[in-house]
Amino acid sequence: MPSRHHEIADDLRHQITTGHIKLGERLPSEAGLADRYKVSTVTLRRALRVLQGEGLVEKIHGKGNFVRRPPRKIVYVGGWGTLDPWTAAETAVSVTVRTITVPAQGRLTTLLKVPMGSPLAEFCCISHEGESPQGLAHIYIPRDLVPAGVLDDAASRRDAAARFSVLSSPRATVRETVCARPPTPDEASALRLRSAVAVLAITRVATDASGRAVEAALLVFPGDRVEAVFTTHDMTDERQRHG
Repeated sequence: MPSRHHEIADDLRHQITTGHIKLGERLPSEAGLADRYKVSTVTLRRALRVLQGEGLVEKIHGKGNFVRRPPRKIVYVGGWGTLDPWTAAETAVSVTVRTITVPAQGRLTTLLKVPMGSPLAEFCCISHEGESPQGLAHIYIPRDLVPAGVLDDAASRRDAAARFSVLSSPRATVRETVCARPPTPDEASALRLRSAVAVLAITRVATDASGRAVEAALLVFPGDRVEAVFTTHDMTDERQRHG
């Protein structure tokens, strides 16, 4: 015999899948639902956790429990690294960008091949579709390569950052490393991830013609909300064109 919290989860799931409770709709308060089903709030929260684990319900801190809309995927285009403008437009993605100067430390010193403590310009970007976070990016550029005033007001640089794209010169060579992994606690909080959702993590380094690392980016996307597309070139054709 199913437990009471599973019975409640089944009933709420039925209401959601039949459209009685609409996508994006806020559920009644936990206390209200507990009263409706004649159970304790502890039992009611167990039922909600079942639906949260299935991705049907999302709990937004300070606002309540909402019926999740099916995640619509955006496309990350590898090579020059950008959110594809067509899918970004389709999903009405908005991106906020914050710029600060930070000292190089840890992994960044290795990626950018700079001494510990070297000043870096950081572009911190987070994309949203409505209330739902879609991606997180931290883009770093050695401070001496950033033109004066860029951190204060640079519409073109901010526009590029808002697409998560490479900010440095088009002549740069880009190397991207991609892996799927569990999110860190900070990433899970920023992207409001369920514990079962893995992230697609992309480490991107751009170098100039002299081999100097001019930019490093740490990009993180929820695995159920993004597709990454990479285009390769036939090496024989490349040698013939440049031979």
